[in-house]
Amino acid sequence: MRKVLIADDDIAVTNYLMVFLAQTEAYEATVVNDSREIPELLEREAFDAILLDMDMPNLSGMDVLKLAHERGLATPIIVLTGVNDVDLAVRALKLGAFDYLTKPADDETLLEVLDKAIQHRTLHRSLSQMPAQLKREDLAHKEAFDHLPTRDPAMIRLFHQVEKMAAGDLSVLILGDRGTGKKSLARAIHAVSPRREGPFVAVDAAAHDIEQLPAEFFGQGRDWKGEREELPGFLEQASGGTLYINSIESLSRPMQIRLNRVIQSGEFYRESSTRVREIDVRVIAASRHDLTGEAFKDSFDRDLLYHLMVHSIELPTLSERIADLPLIAGFFLGREAESDGGETPVLEPEFLELLQGYDWPGNLQELRDVIANAYRNATGTRIGVDALSPYLRDILLSGGRRPERFHLRPLKEVQREHVERTLAFFADDRAKAALALGISPDAIERILEDAD
Repeated sequence: MRKVLIADDDIAVTNYLMVFLAQTEAYEATVVNDSREIPELLEREAFDAILLDMDMPNLSGMDVLKLAHERGLATPIIVLTGVNDVDLAVRALKLGAFDYLTKPADDETLLEVLDKAIQHRTLHRSLSQMPAQLKREDLAHKEAFDHLPTRDPAMIRLFHQVEKMAAGDLSVLILGDRGTGKKSLARAIHAVSPRREGPFVAVDAAAHDIEQLPAEFFGQGRDWKGEREELPGFLEQASGGTLYINSIESLSRPMQIRLNRVIQSGEFYRESSTRVREIDVRVIAASRHDLTGEAFKDSFDRDLLYHLMVHSIELPTLSERIADLPLIAGFFLGREAESDGGETPVLEPEFLELLQGYDWPGNLQELRDVIANAYRNATGTRIGVDALSPYLRDILLSGGRRPERFHLRPLKEVQREHVERTLAFFADDRAKAALALGISPDAIERILEDAD
């Protein structure tokens, strides 16, 4: 039986909630109508969750939240508010509230939020009890992390946290710099979750036309004339599985609000349709930005943010775990050789030393591209510094400080040089170079011809 504390000065509210929870036969409720009794009660008894009114005399709900925050209370607190005050809700969430509901709360919604809150408490407790030293071989699904090579103790601990987190069904927010492996980690979460047999759909919000994204994301309904075909969006494609949304901050505010509805209720509607549909999907969002900062105060929906942040993971940069670099470089090299059907060359010590002296602003993504370049240029069974293109060698030798070679030159000359270096990096593959430059292969040809 789960123990819930109901704190509200309105006796009618507490009586209703106490009877309602008792009828579920899953909860045992303790009621407090005088908020002054709460501090002593929290010292004396342990609860699985707390339903807390904000507007109480003597000790307000905000006072109780501050007290719980100061004491480090791990019990999830669900705030009950008489009015839909977003600013109040945000302040409550910042003080550690798990969620907030507007009174009178819908019975089904209340039970869903309570269930999620207790899920979260169970996970938090199990994470806090994990031993300091954890081994990769002790993972229950270690094969799910094979594409994330590491010997770093902090990363291995994160994998164990992911296994426990993935067992539930709450949304996850992955934070980390560009190229740190956010999508790979999202795949691992999906692979160890109960949804592993379902689809994994990955969407980069920043790579889509903002005007077309709502229809691509939520699907397209028929127009009023019945001329436009109905099409499912990314959400429905991920039904029964996981939807990974990179660059979550690129979604418009209306889309953020609609996504939050999906997370909270499992309901959505297609573009050009008023029919409400139900969906069963887990959302994993990712960003390289601090979404709690001032830069996103007006552009990112606070409600969505704090629901995502219930489970948040932050990935370190490559330079923060540079000891892993030889292992990761060998992993990328093995993949290149495998796709080529050849033997895996050996990385020379001086080559690895050069890699470890660089700052890697592009993280794992940049390292993978450098290894691919060296593999394509290598002529024997060993890869040394001479396998790198001159441009890459200069950058790596500078340790991340780009060579100081600035002098005035015609724009066409600089443009051609940049295109040539990019082509060299991609072993003269016009399609890949064009994609990296953000132009068409024909534009590459024009630049090279125009500079002749």
